Order: sequence, then structure tokens, then C-alpha cells
Amino acid sequence: MNKQDKLLLIDGNSLMFRAFFALHNALDHFTNHDGLHTNAIYAFKTMLDDVLKQVEPTHILVAFDAGKTTFRTAKFEDYKGGRAKMPSELAEQLPYMRQFLDAYGIKWYELKDFEADDIIGTVAKDAEAAGFKVTIITGDRDLTQLTTANTTVEVTVKGVKQLETYTPEHVQEKLGIDPKQIVEMKGLMGDTSDNYPGVTKIGEVTALKLVKKYGSIAALYDNIDSMKKSKMKENLINDQAAAFMSRDLAQIRQDAPVTVQINDLVYTGPNLDALIDFYKEMDFKSFLSALDADTDAATAAESDVLTYETLTSANLKDIEALQGPQAFLVEMLADNYHSATLDGFAIGNGNKWYVSNDVNLLSDPILKNWLMAKDQEKYVFDLKRTYVALNRLGIQIQNVTFDLLLASYLLDTNENSNDLGEIAQLHGYTAVQTDEVVYGKGAKRAIPSDQSIYYDHLAKKVRAIFELRDKLMAELDKHEQTDLFKHLEMPLALVLANMEIAGITVDATRLVKMQGEFKSQLEIIAGDIYDIAGTKFNLNSPKQLSEILFEKLQLPVIKKTKTGYSTAVDVLEKLRTASPIIDNILKYRQISKIQSTYVNGLLKQIYPDHKVHTRYLQTLTQTGRLSSVDPNLQNIPVRIEEGRKIRQAFVPRHPDWEIFSSDYSQVELRVLAHISGDENMREAFRENRDIHANTAMKIFNLKDASEVTPDMRRQAKATNFGIVYGISDYGLSQNIGITRKEAKRFIDAYFEQYPKVKLWTEDIVKSAREKGYVETLMHRRRYLPDIHSKNFNLRSFAERTAMNTPIQGSAADIIKVAMINMAAKLKEANLQAVMLLQVHDELIFEAPQSEIPVLEKLVPSVMDSAVKLAVPLKVDSGYGKTWYDVKK
Repeated sequence: MNKQDKLLLIDGNSLMFRAFFALHNALDHFTNHDGLHTNAIYAFKTMLDDVLKQVEPTHILVAFDAGKTTFRTAKFEDYKGGRAKMPSELAEQLPYMRQFLDAYGIKWYELKDFEADDIIGTVAKDAEAAGFKVTIITGDRDLTQLTTANTTVEVTVKGVKQLETYTPEHVQEKLGIDPKQIVEMKGLMGDTSDNYPGVTKIGEVTALKLVKKYGSIAALYDNIDSMKKSKMKENLINDQAAAFMSRDLAQIRQDAPVTVQINDLVYTGPNLDALIDFYKEMDFKSFLSALDADTDAATAAESDVLTYETLTSANLKDIEALQGPQAFLVEMLADNYHSATLDGFAIGNGNKWYVSNDVNLLSDPILKNWLMAKDQEKYVFDLKRTYVALNRLGIQIQNVTFDLLLASYLLDTNENSNDLGEIAQLHGYTAVQTDEVVYGKGAKRAIPSDQSIYYDHLAKKVRAIFELRDKLMAELDKHEQTDLFKHLEMPLALVLANMEIAGITVDATRLVKMQGEFKSQLEIIAGDIYDIAGTKFNLNSPKQLSEILFEKLQLPVIKKTKTGYSTAVDVLEKLRTASPIIDNILKYRQISKIQSTYVNGLLKQIYPDHKVHTRYLQTLTQTGRLSSVDPNLQNIPVRIEEGRKIRQAFVPRHPDWEIFSSDYSQVELRVLAHISGDENMREAFRENRDIHANTAMKIFNLKDASEVTPDMRRQAKATNFGIVYGISDYGLSQNIGITRKEAKRFIDAYFEQYPKVKLWTEDIVKSAREKGYVETLMHRRRYLPDIHSKNFNLRSFAERTAMNTPIQGSAADIIKVAMINMAAKLKEANLQAVMLLQVHDELIFEAPQSEIPVLEKLVPSVMDSAVKLAVPLKVDSGYGKTWYDVKK
């Protein structure tokens, strides 16, 4: 045997499942001309290519499960009994996966009565005996028991691209046991995914402790009599048979009657003719292109050859002759389009494509009139960015009916790239490269020196916008999201653009004054810290701080890290009562962050017009909430006075104007009352009761709201909002400083008060498992690929997300509707007032003092009526000379 011989073993079923869910969010984008779903095959193929490059195997085998019944189900009838049925969209791809492997020249194998794991275990053992280096690729950590000095197990971490490498050393570092002892651990803890029991009330942590102490289940039971009396010992005795059975089920067989021989697994590469035929059948045009194959006419339309014309002043009149909808792209390499250089543009609709790097042409009356023409339909990528960029040239683009970025975002909020090439490829359109490929990244990001490469990229980008329009609009329609796109996100993009352009005035002198005040405050706090510590040290050094706290002052250690003792905020919070130094450190950190992030940060971002022009990220969050950057005005800390003071620097544009604000009251809980149908909660809102006091009365068993103390209300408020986020009794206990038992009582009392809320949380999680996604009231959709994850933490997070997204997402939709309606009302009423900011559930305006009484009536009435719910929406308003003064 050649010393370079390497065997690659792939867990076919596991990787197919992972591949399917890696592109599950783009399921509708991956179908061939016969309607066959192809996402799992596509993702598997891309993963396979990466692995082939990395491993460079001489031999390959893909192992599949032969069926549901195996020797394990004969031993334990309910083995894997709890697993959900394989999605039909995945099941239909399995036969074609085998066809793909044949064309790729890769041997696949299945064995009656055995699982793929057993085939892999047996072949790995034989290959090792023959001197091979073995690499196993799987999505199932159970196979890590097979790792040895010569066998490496690569486990998928995210999708199918990111892998975690398991060697005996890694298993030891991660679990503290030998790979062969993994079955001992599994025997004790069981496996909810494979549905075998283990021992009652023994989880991974306890199982590992027992394995480390005794070495094996057999040794544990040999010493069971010497264990102290406990509930665990009782469970171990009662479940002895289950422990040994579970260990046996977890054990991967390495002596299965496999008939395939090592020599059958030699990999010599694909059968190109068969592979080309397969790619054509699957409509894998990008893979065909990579093979440089002779593709059909449809593929040729998306080939690398694209004819375009360079637009100059000489042929600019051609624009006047353009007929029908046109795609338009304005190119800027920098992220911040308020100050970025305009680097070029492109126009076209298939009949002709035009590109140019002469942005002065945009101001020519011919092109300017075309852009502002209300009867000229246009498609773009990122309407808000395009609008703001053109506005800098005095151009207000009109009649944009399609935005590729917004459409793609609505179809899958998990995919929030701003790169047109990435988005196009996500939707199966591979004829355009990503910006990173063409321009580079980081400091090396630049327009190519070869102008033809740059122009070709612009032309392909604008063509992608045009050619993807019909496909994405059809998918939006299928998802019942057309109204969301046309009547919410598209109009909102223009509202946000105008808010960004308006900006908000910042009084730099106030910030400079604060800079000095905070500096003095930090020096005083630092002095107090040094006095308690008895020495000076670098407060910004976690290492030095941990030495002071845990070695010099001997404070109790809460958490250790690889580099020492943790000084994270959550750790320090638990140490508040241990020493007065902790409060000072937390205060120092808070003020230091406010100083660096907000005072210093804002001063750097003030434009010559004395304003900051934040950018609202419309396609970032998965719930639909807006986020702001450059600067981030949504995260200014307001829970401490130093943070609130920052708002004193935000002032109206004229001395005789004021800042006005209106804020939705408890909008998420009102949405919950509406969608859950809980009459008790609805009644509380209809009668304008304090919902937190209402909840406090129930969880503290009070008869009258007057008995509710501020602390009771605080705890009830945490419970109310905790339920919205799917909080556990442990999470609630940590949040409000009570025992876990008390927290459970709070949650039980809450659900007793609002029984339909509990029912709704159960129903929405069930629906998410069935559909793979949840929706807001306006059909904003969020896919939850981890809702079926074997990993408890991932699955639990997906379940909590299923509960929260319809609530938080619907609240986000409501304020977006209010913003669109508000912009229209200000224009209709011919007011000078300007809508400046949106901060979560709050809208901020500036207006002449004479218009404040008008806004006090107008804004709440518009916000109240944005959406009709089963409970009334409520709005609180205020005004003042600065943003700080708005809330008295």
C-alpha cells in the first residue's frame, strides 16, 4: 500500500439531512425544470468539493441507512421512534443523490439491518488495519467514538461547510474522556434524538463525572454498593438494564457483515459525460459552467459573455428610446452612502445594457429626467441606498417598483447579505460574481485596474436585478408577501431615505463639555478603585483586574476561562455584595463605554451641516426591526443618567423649534393579547389597566392593585416580557434575583392568569416544527432551521425564537406602517415638522413650537390607527428643547 493512501468515509444520510437544512431557507430557489427539489444535492456537492480538496483521498465510500428497521430496533422497538418523518422534499432527492455519486465516481453502500454508522465503523477499522489514514465526515457526534490516532472524525457545526475536527486529543480536551468511553456516557445519559432512555435524571454533566470516576458502566455497577445513598443511586439501581441496553444501542459496530472491499473504493474522479447529463437534469448551470461544458440555450443566456455599451455624452440620447421597465444600478464601493464616492452606474433590460464610470452623466438632463420620470418603471438593488446617493446629485428617483435586496430579504430574513452577487447566487442565479471576488476586501478593496472587468461586473449586476425580478415577485406572491413588499417595505425605504437625508442636529459643544465631565468622573472612580485595591493597575486589562479581585482581594471565583478568571459583567454582577470595588468597576466600565462609543464616537460622525446622518439597516434583523449605524442612535444607554445625558446633545435645527417624541406603550404585549386571543389579557388592555400590576396581583396573590409594590411590579414586568421571549424558570430567576422554584411559581401563575397565552406558545412551536418557519401578522416570515436540531441548546433557542418572532416582528411591522402613514400626513397637512428618528417603538420629530400642539394630536392618532388589533394601541408623547428633555 502507498503510504499516501487515504480513505474518506461519508455519513450519507446525516450529511444529506444537514445539506437539506443548510439550504432549506432557499428551498423554493432550488428546483429543476420538472419541479424536483435539488437543494440537498446542491449543498452536498459543494461540501464534497471542499472536503476532496482538504483530504485528497485515494479511496471514498458514502454509507447510507438501508431502512428504518435494524438490529437495534429488534432490541429496542422505540429506537429512533421519536424522530419526525423525513420531509418529502428531502426524500425525493435521495435516489438522485445516489445517481450523483455514481456520476462523480464515488462508491456508495447500504447494508440491510445495519445503519450507515456501522458500515463506517467496520470499513474504518479494516482500513486502519491496512495502514490507511481515515477521515470520517458526519453531522452526528455519535461517530466521534471511532476516532483514533489514524482516524479523524469531522463533524458539521453549521450547515455543511464548517467542520469540527475530532481526534482522541480533542475528545479528551472537550469531554475529559477517551473516545471509546463515549458509549459509556451515552449509556448513562441516553439520547433523546435516537430515543433510547439511559438512566433517569442523568444528563451529560453527571454522566461524564461518573465515567471519569469509574471508567465504564460495568465498573460503576461493580462499585454501586459503595456509593452514598442518594436519589441518583436509586435511579442507577432501578435503571441498570436500561443503562446497559442504551450503551449497546450507542455502540457503533465494527464487525458488520460488509461485503464491499477496500479495493472497490478507489477514487479516480468523475465520469464527465454522466456528470454533465446529471447537471443538465438538475439544472445546475453553475456546475456545468465550471465543467466548461457545452450547455443548452438557456444556460447560454447566463453564460459569462455579456454584450454592453459604454454610456457617454455621445450616445446618452439612446436612454430616451428605452422602452418598458429597466434595471438601474448605482455603484459605490464604500458602505456609507451618505459620503461614499459614486463609482459608476449601469442600466438595461435585456435588449441593451449600458455601463459607465462617468457619474457626471447622471446629472445630465437626459438621464436626470429619465431617473425622475414617473412613467418610467425601474428595478434596483437597495432602493434606500440608491435614493440617497442620487439625492446627493439633486435627483429624486421615481417609480421604482422592484428592489432585489428587499425582495430577497423578505423571502428569507436569515440571508441578510448586502452583496448583490451573493444574493443572486442564493436564488440560483450564478452568472454574476460577488463584489469581494471582483473588488477584493478590507484595505485592498478597489475597482479593478482593467476597466473591462469592472464594466463587465456592473453589466452583470444590473442584468441580475432585471432577470431575477419575475422569479422573486412570484415567490413573494406564493408566500402571500406581495403586499408586505409593495405597501410596506418599498414605501418605508423612501421614508427612511428622507429621514436619513434630513439627519438630526448635534450640539458639538455640549459633547465636548461632557467629554471633560466624564474624564473627571472616571479619574475619581479609578482613584476609589485603586484605594480599595491598595495599588494602581490597568483597569482595562482583564488579566490585571482578575489578579486584583481573585488573588489580592480573594473574592470568590465565579467562572474560570482558558486564560484565567473571568471578569465579565455577569460575573461582576454576582460579586456586587462581596466588595465595594465591584460597583466602582461596573460604573467605570459603563461611563468609559459611553465616553468612547457615544461622546467621542458622535463627535467623529458630525457632518459639515452640524448633523449626524444615521443609516437604517432595513434588511439586517430576522424579526424585521430596524437597526441604525454610523452612528447607532438606537443603543444609547438610557438606564443610567450618564447615558441619558448624551441625548442633551441632540437638538432641533432652529432655536425656536423643539424635539417631539411619541412612543408606543407595551406594544409587544398588546400584540400578544391580539394573537393569543387571551380574554383576560385583552380585558386588561381594554380597561386601560396597568398590565404589570395586573400580572403582579396574580403571581403575588393580591386582591387589589394598590397592594402592588414597585418591586412586585418590576418582577411582574420581567415575567411579562420574559414570557414573550420564551424564558425558562432558570432564566427568570437569574433576571430578577429569585430562586428557580419561585420563578417557576411566577410562570405557572402567569399562565393560570393568561391560559390562552400558554396554549398559543405551544401551538406556535408545533406550527414551526411542521412548517419550518413562523410569520408575523403581515406575513413576514422567519425560517427556523434548528427547530429539529439534535442539539438541545440550538433546538431550544429555535423554539424560543418561534414564540418571540411573531410578537416582536408584528410590533416592528406596526411602527413601520405608522412611519409611512405619518410621512404622508405631515405632507398632506403641509407642516414644517420633520420625522427624524425611529428608536424601537418610538418616533422622534423636530418642529416649530407653533406646530407642537398639532403634533400632540396628529402623531398619536396616526400611530394608534396604524393597525387594527383586538386591543387598543396606546401612545405616550412628550416634547422639549433637546431629545433629553422629551421625557420628563
